[in-house]
Amino acid sequence: MRMKKMTLSRRSGFSLIEILVVIMIISVLATVVTISVLSTPNEGKKAATVANIKNLQTALESYSLANGLPSQNQGLQALVEEPTLAPVPKNWKQGGYLNTSVLPEDGWGNPFVYLIPARDGKTAYEIISYGADGEPGGTEFDADISSAVPTTFAND
Repeated sequence: MRMKKMTLSRRSGFSLIEILVVIMIISVLATVVTISVLSTPNEGKKAATVANIKNLQTALESYSLANGLPSQNQGLQALVEEPTLAPVPKNWKQGGYLNTSVLPEDGWGNPFVYLIPARDGKTAYEIISYGADGEPGGTEFDADISSAVPTTFAND
């Protein structure tokens, strides 16, 4: 039996230099992406807050069609848990009005404030986030975000 001699090609893999160049390129890209994400965390939190307010508004509208608005004492919790405080809803939807059993928080981890009637006196209710600082008022990312006032994303 004759054995065939195996020949290895001269170029059977990547050189150390090629691997180091690829790692360097990946590192540079990761740094650029990280800097971009970390430089605007509050913008993402503001966008998440606005989205959560819109979801709560949709759930409140559904609740309202069946039961009227939840009272101030019942609060937004009425969207995820059947109220036991008066006025007890007659047509509360089994499972609640949100796709979660826990109320969402604003982008900074604070609970939303529910007012009925709204502060402007023109709107039936208002859902408020007090922004990054969690305190009423403020400027830039500490400013209140309200369902009763249109929110803009221009350099606030």
